[in-house]
Amino acid sequence: MEFQKNVLNYISESLINSNETIAVAESVTSGLLQLAFSQMPNASMFYKGGVTAYSLSQKVKLLNINQEDAEECDCVSPDIAEAMALNVAQLFDTDWSIATTGYCTPVRHSVYSVYAYFSVAYKGEIILSKKLEVHPKTKAFNAQLYYTEFILGCFKSELNSLLILNN
Repeated sequence: MEFQKNVLNYISESLINSNETIAVAESVTSGLLQLAFSQMPNASMFYKGGVTAYSLSQKVKLLNINQEDAEECDCVSPDIAEAMALNVAQLFDTDWSIATTGYCTPVRHSVYSVYAYFSVAYKGEIILSKKLEVHPKTKAFNAQLYYTEFILGCFKSELNSLLILNN
């Protein structure tokens, strides 16, 4: 498994050049985003770390997710992804954060669909939230890999937009 080098390099250079940091909170991608960030050149200069919280109890405990809200939606909603993104940025004291939650296999709670929500936060504000869907017969790992690569591409675009605005 190898992530697109040009995307990883662009993210790394952008964060280093802007002197900004990032942290990640993952559920459905189960550490793949953290793996990708650790593979970036000079990662220790901008990547502060991440949390993989797969269960509801750990999302509540580690990421300060509201338990009642989490129970209502099986921890899978745009609001949960946004709260995870905002809270992991606070936890690691970073400028940027990314969070994922969702399903990589069809289950009853997902009405047998396979989808994920992700959010990107910048300086305490959500700047991007999306839902990703894949075919229900997609293998779990392929769904997780697709989510990860799509999210990295979206993050690269957000960095690019911000750089254009600041120049």
